[in-house]
Amino acid sequence: MSAIAAYARALAVVEGVAQPITTVAHVHVAARPLVLVPLALAGEANAPLAAMVGTDPASPRLLIVPQPRDRQLRFAFAASLADVVLSYLDEFPVALAGEEPVAADAPQLWVPNRGGLAFLRLFGRSTRFRRTTGEYPVAPGVPVLGRWLTWFAERSEYPGASALLAATEVLGAHWATGQSALEDANLAALLGWIDPPAGSSAREAAREAEDPTVWPPAGPSTDPSFDNEVLAPAIAAYAEAPERSTARLERALRGQTFPTWELTWRAIELMRTLTPGGSVAVRWAADCRQYAGFHRWMAEDGLPQARRDGAVAAARRLLRLEWAQQEYTVSRSFDDPRVMADFRVTGEAFRGTVTEVDAERRVENENGNLVKRPLVVVRTEDPVHLAVGTAVGSPSRPKQSGRVLETDAGLVTVEIAKGLREALPRVGDDVTYSSVLSSGGRGPNLPPVEDTPWTHGGPPEPYVPTDEDAGETWE
Repeated sequence: MSAIAAYARALAVVEGVAQPITTVAHVHVAARPLVLVPLALAGEANAPLAAMVGTDPASPRLLIVPQPRDRQLRFAFAASLADVVLSYLDEFPVALAGEEPVAADAPQLWVPNRGGLAFLRLFGRSTRFRRTTGEYPVAPGVPVLGRWLTWFAERSEYPGASALLAATEVLGAHWATGQSALEDANLAALLGWIDPPAGSSAREAAREAEDPTVWPPAGPSTDPSFDNEVLAPAIAAYAEAPERSTARLERALRGQTFPTWELTWRAIELMRTLTPGGSVAVRWAADCRQYAGFHRWMAEDGLPQARRDGAVAAARRLLRLEWAQQEYTVSRSFDDPRVMADFRVTGEAFRGTVTEVDAERRVENENGNLVKRPLVVVRTEDPVHLAVGTAVGSPSRPKQSGRVLETDAGLVTVEIAKGLREALPRVGDDVTYSSVLSSGGRGPNLPPVEDTPWTHGGPPEPYVPTDEDAGETWE
């Protein structure tokens, strides 16, 4: 936890309400997201029980598995969910610009919490290998759904990506509450601190959220009391008389999912009250490109993602994740002074007033030529722990960068080396310089897959789904 977040949590305790730790939104909020509230049967490996899904807060659709241990009913549920999700994806067409697929917009999924993310990841793995012919065939949409859910789950691992979002994670990145991080995983309690109901304090709302009879768990796990006293009798009644007992089971599961459905939409509306940060559109454009690329893959080949990556593919993925984390950290700090404050506290950035500018300064470079290298002197009260020569940049001039030339008694001298076409700061300007900068996406050169060294298993065999893949789960 950063110093700023720790201070905000302490302040939330004193003030009795959550404190904002950002000034802007750092995720994209789609105009028409698809919200999915899943429930799973306790004690079973990702056995779906129900899902409330839809794009209209006023018109949710409830899908249920009346007997979660029944294979046919589970895959009927998967087929129904596929109809909903794939119909939603059809609203985001992909065209070709030359040879490259492009999408003007991309789908966005919201789930209540990290458990929802894990459910979709496992559900995607459970369905993407399924066959539509032969023994135990499934509806054509089921394996397609599995491959798309796997794509959404993998995309959610990239920092700053907004294709699949968990409400608790998004809210927790923008507000600090007076409760623990573990308690923040309770969506009702988290929203109680951030946006308590009229006439109720944040503490009262958070305390009420702990009562499962008022706010059922946000899934995918259900409350044990509900399992024993309501769910088990309802499933047993369905087994004896399906036609007469389906409505009873639907009422019970709607009561467990609808409160979370409303909470998730409240979280979305809260995020819409924040102005998006300057780099959010850039990251959403990256989501759109990734969506368009996978859309073409599904149209041309559509083989399921492998159970595990080869050595080179895993290394490339790790590099992409590390680069995405660095870029997200930089862009958040450049977009948001409260995020930048974290780096000012640690001495990795500083803010101050320009006291002197030498715009015409020239120095001799390594080739003996005189080149322009302006100086900017900043007076700051921040603790500066930057060594001479450290590269720095400024959020107000993102194309301009330089290096620390000298630090002395609250005065920091910065030599500007890049972006000289951009206007220099003037005396009296309030400026921020940070050493947390973009890496430019550079990394080690990795060999082609076919040249994987023997120390890492050698070149992998071309991946072809097998019966073992299809039978790994839900048997």
